[in-house]
Amino acid sequence: MKKLVELHILQNFAPSNLNRDDTGSPKDALFGGVRRARISSQCLKRAMRTYFHAGNLIGEGNLALRTKRVTQALVGKLEQLGRSAEEAERVAVAALGGVKLQVKDGKSEYLLFLGEQEVARIARLVHEHWDTLLKAAKTEGDGEKKKSKEAKKAAKGAIPADLARAIGEALDGGKAVDVALFGRMLADIPSLSRDAAAQVAHAISTHKVEREFDFYTAVDDLQPDDTSGADMLGTVEFNSACYYRYATIDIEKLVENLQGDKELALKGIEAFLQASVYAEPAGKQNTFAAHSLPGFIAFTVRQDASPRSLANAFEKPTRPANDGLTAPSVQALAMEWARLETVFGQDGHTLFVNTTEARAPELPGQEVENVRDLIGRTVQHIAGLLEG
Repeated sequence: MKKLVELHILQNFAPSNLNRDDTGSPKDALFGGVRRARISSQCLKRAMRTYFHAGNLIGEGNLALRTKRVTQALVGKLEQLGRSAEEAERVAVAALGGVKLQVKDGKSEYLLFLGEQEVARIARLVHEHWDTLLKAAKTEGDGEKKKSKEAKKAAKGAIPADLARAIGEALDGGKAVDVALFGRMLADIPSLSRDAAAQVAHAISTHKVEREFDFYTAVDDLQPDDTSGADMLGTVEFNSACYYRYATIDIEKLVENLQGDKELALKGIEAFLQASVYAEPAGKQNTFAAHSLPGFIAFTVRQDASPRSLANAFEKPTRPANDGLTAPSVQALAMEWARLETVFGQDGHTLFVNTTEARAPELPGQEVENVRDLIGRTVQHIAGLLEG
């Protein structure tokens, strides 16, 4: 049983293709026996992380990089310390090899999710132990000729054990808020993986959807006047949907992942709530410009409670009425919320914003006027819990 903040959002998008599958079609899923539009959790989290960086919501040094090119980041920092780029790359590769993170052709074997502070600490260690690592770089180069398992063993043994241990200790998450929220897996160093404090559900439409196709043509501007027809044609799939979005943060797990820094945890929660409202997937937006803000947002803080999605409010697909799909979706969500409260309890502190014409007396909590109050008062309530 945990201290949770949960997000329930209804967001209606005009014709769009926000999140594509491998064929270019909008992602979808079967739910309640019918086809639904879907936006993957990975897509939503990517949009949120991008929003964190663009809006400078967290503060310098408290975010992470997800990359195969971590050596480039290390080389940049080492150049600032006066090292040559060529030698810096070799030494950085040797340092990463010392903790079994192999680099080949400038890239790691898989995407690494490393905090900015972690990268900075490794760069400092490399700078301080430059001569040792420069000598180890030759062993690392020889190791590339060996099989992967043997290469990792050779690279790890090429630097002193105490230095390898220090580099490993630098990989402590670095108080990176996005690592703390979304977690990470380091396959070669499982002890340095992080369990996510936040869970983000795939967004699904509250109603049945059908795929539609846009047939487009383009005409060459320099085409002779006596020539007819298009010079390019094709099709793009799209849909339009009202999505139910759910996410939850384990507040205590977030504080733990941030090494007990409650102030940073509150800043991370505030950024998460803000990004959940304003960040949106970027797929095909230049084609469709489907920029829509949510019609309904509820944040609830619960103690000694288990996470509780309200997706089953839409197991029976919402049908469009005279007032569209969003308002009936709000009413269905409120009814499901009331049913679960009656049966399971575990109520909490709930605030919501409702821009639709739907009235939902079944919904517990208090309606507030705007998103600023919604976020501010929710974070204030969580701060009280952390102080208690």
